[in-house]
Amino acid sequence: MNLLPLARKHRSTCPHDCPSTCGLEVEVLDGRTIGRVRGAEDHSYTAGVICAKVARYAERIHHPGRLLKPLLRTGPKGSGQFREIGFEEALDRVAGAFLAAERRLGSEAVWPYYYAGTMGHVMRDGINRLRNVKRYSGQYSTICTTSAWTGFLAGTGRLAGVDPREMGRSDCVVIWGTNPVHTQVNVMTHALRARKERGAKIVAVDVYENPTVKQADLGLVLRPGTDGALACAVMHVLFRENLADRGYLARYTDCPDDLEAHLAARTPEWAAVITGLAVEEIESFARLVGTTKRSFFRLGYGFARSRNGAVNMHAALCIPAVTGAWQYEGGGAFHSNSGIFGLEKGTVEGLDRLDPGIRVLQQTEIGRVLTGDPESLRHGPPVTGLLVQNTNPVSIAPEQELVKRGFAREDLFACVHEQFMTETAMMADVVLPATMFLEHDDIYTGGGQQHLGLGLKAIEPPGECRSNHEVICGLARRLGAEHRGFRMSARELIDDLLRASGHGTLAEMEEDTWHDKQPPFERAHYLDGFGHADKKFHFRVDWPKVPNGNIGLVGPAADLPELPDHWRAIEEATPEHPFRLATSPSRSFLNSTFTETPGSLDKEKRPEVMIHPGDAARLGIAGGDWVRLSNLRGAVLIRARVTAGVKPGVLIAESIWPNAAYPDGRGINTLTGADQIAPFGGAAFHDNRVSAERVAPEKIVWPGGEQQVRRQKFPGQLALA
Repeated sequence: MNLLPLARKHRSTCPHDCPSTCGLEVEVLDGRTIGRVRGAEDHSYTAGVICAKVARYAERIHHPGRLLKPLLRTGPKGSGQFREIGFEEALDRVAGAFLAAERRLGSEAVWPYYYAGTMGHVMRDGINRLRNVKRYSGQYSTICTTSAWTGFLAGTGRLAGVDPREMGRSDCVVIWGTNPVHTQVNVMTHALRARKERGAKIVAVDVYENPTVKQADLGLVLRPGTDGALACAVMHVLFRENLADRGYLARYTDCPDDLEAHLAARTPEWAAVITGLAVEEIESFARLVGTTKRSFFRLGYGFARSRNGAVNMHAALCIPAVTGAWQYEGGGAFHSNSGIFGLEKGTVEGLDRLDPGIRVLQQTEIGRVLTGDPESLRHGPPVTGLLVQNTNPVSIAPEQELVKRGFAREDLFACVHEQFMTETAMMADVVLPATMFLEHDDIYTGGGQQHLGLGLKAIEPPGECRSNHEVICGLARRLGAEHRGFRMSARELIDDLLRASGHGTLAEMEEDTWHDKQPPFERAHYLDGFGHADKKFHFRVDWPKVPNGNIGLVGPAADLPELPDHWRAIEEATPEHPFRLATSPSRSFLNSTFTETPGSLDKEKRPEVMIHPGDAARLGIAGGDWVRLSNLRGAVLIRARVTAGVKPGVLIAESIWPNAAYPDGRGINTLTGADQIAPFGGAAFHDNRVSAERVAPEKIVWPGGEQQVRRQKFPGQLALA
């Protein structure tokens, strides 16, 4: 008789780059195997609900394509030709290469490069301890949050908002610049509860008719980068129809009279021309939020993907200040709670060894950095040593042609610490196998909610996989880097972080896994004053003084408008490139994570670009046809999906598929730019002008054939010598 193993329940926290940071309940079948993953019922934000891709996590953590042993490149870069070596030899080789780079060109020739493949503070940020102790080049992380945070901080002065659980107690939930059905399912949990229990209306504002828009009572599909125009017209109606809360404005905001005068010309008719919305849609939206005091504005990271994103975020955020919605439970706005936790990460990041004189390189400019652009290199030495953790820039960074060219340099030594043979790992000289979140200890903060979350080791890692912390400490010993953090275990670092931050101890957190850090109602709703020195919400913005960490003004910062407006800093369509392209997130991938799992691949099928029926007919394009999208950065071959869910002149390509999923190996980020978003940086992934043309199927050539590529279970082909 075959007996099923008796599973134990392990409480953990989702590590992935998603604001929800869900509380998890994991079935552990034995010391190396997990079963089902569920949302924790007793986590007040997760409320038992998680996304399908994490629920299927067993297929990822036990995937046969996981890297299990260190690899040394034996053939040309990108060929996938490697041989297995021992872990100690691998670390020796990496350290030797970094020491050689330092001797030749100085310490800044080495660039530790990372991002949010894990959001754990120990495993993600420990790379900075090595950076700071060794005086390697710094990294200014601009690929995701910068412009959205800047726009929010411009208004509130603090990166925090209304308790997101209050969505369930709202009478109108406005979901703007995020598609939570794809990316943050818990937002829908609380919004739908408000609809069911209170009859709340749901409004969704986005650039295409995605599943969130389809579930909304009022779905507003506008042209990419025109959010500011919509927000201004909404506020125009609020003032015109006496729906503005003038008492609140006088007490809590800086210049309501100036704002009203400024908006006099920003009529719904003006905005309709810019946004592509009907005047009636704009006015209906304005009247709904103007007459519904408990209106909750859930503002997402879509704002960060446009060159005018900071201005658009600030403009949308101004609406609940005009209505006075902040005064009410279930009213106000939320973008991120990342400012409430106050973590002191001095030991984790080695901040006592930070040298402000060391150059800081822009994360999104990795292509320009690696191809020797003097401005991007800050007129310093070339990068000849690269350590990559928690990110896959050869797939996800903008200006892909430059990124690939940079990684192909023979004088660049690259070490990639990864879970799978990603396209970045394929370009490495040494590849190190990495653990997943249930195979190491870490601690997390929920930017999209309010919990500190613990994620302790549940099972042993397969093969020779080592955690980020173990690799960093192993390199530190070989590089002569001394710091107390290198002598501590991950658990000790978690305990140190908690104690230094005033959040208790690891032992205390182990008792309940998640700690609710939500500020009191008066502070979360800014009833005790906003975060600026004058305690007011700011309609007028002094952009250089917005309290968001930065390395100086970038982009056309001098042209930023003081008051909310439609700022024409976007890549407008031209006769040569008549379409606007947004590379929106898919449901079953998370950036390039989960592109290796069968469940996600089966659901996403293949890369496609959505095109309006009128545009398709004019270009002779039918559903399933091959299309070439082009701009000055490059060209991409992709299949068409004809749908009325996009505006004429707008294209949507849900992503991020590996480059290998495209016939010529050029993925969608071939078309995206790394020019910096004003005022402090960012990457405009949803702000690209392109041309589109049909390509005859006989012109499409797949290396090995399309079916062979589609049978791959993980990116790249690994050939062991």
